[in-house]
Amino acid sequence: MTEKKFDPKKMAKLNNPQRIKDIPPDYICSKLNIDKAEVIADIGAGTGFFSIAFLNQINPLKIYAFDISDVMIEWMEENLSSEFPQIIPLKSEENSLPVKGESVDLAFMINLHHELENPYEALNEAYRILKPGGKFFIVDWKKQDMAEGPPEKIRVFPEQVASQTKDSGFSDILIFNDLEKHFLVGGVKK
Repeated sequence: MTEKKFDPKKMAKLNNPQRIKDIPPDYICSKLNIDKAEVIADIGAGTGFFSIAFLNQINPLKIYAFDISDVMIEWMEENLSSEFPQIIPLKSEENSLPVKGESVDLAFMINLHHELENPYEALNEAYRILKPGGKFFIVDWKKQDMAEGPPEKIRVFPEQVASQTKDSGFSDILIFNDLEKHFLVGGVKK
């Protein structure tokens, strides 16, 4: 496991209710004008914590909860599948998501971008799975020293994420920096 990748042994952190206060789904939906999505992709879902949050916020028909970790996929299957049948845990690769192109209305990455080995490949894959007009957003840690989150040296600036997102074909790029610990970058598939 590289320094950049989240250690599954620390998965209890992923279910901390403070995360909803730090990254409120209603804030994201209001900033990016998201009111409806039938199919959602949670890329780097971990324990599916934000899959549940957006299920409650948007009420989609299904959420693909992608993760590269077998441990995370197994945890979601054991702990979410019966209670939340709309959440479908799927093993993925960093730059390959096992769903058809243009099959998703909304895709997102929360606290994942700083872990990516090749952000452009991951962003291109997110673009591929989105329907035309589909929305995409990234939330990640601000590049500043703080007690929580990954080391500052592997964090990225929101302007860099916005530029990469635009270079990957997304339009209508928006940056919001008003959360205490995180930034939000959003875009739309042309």
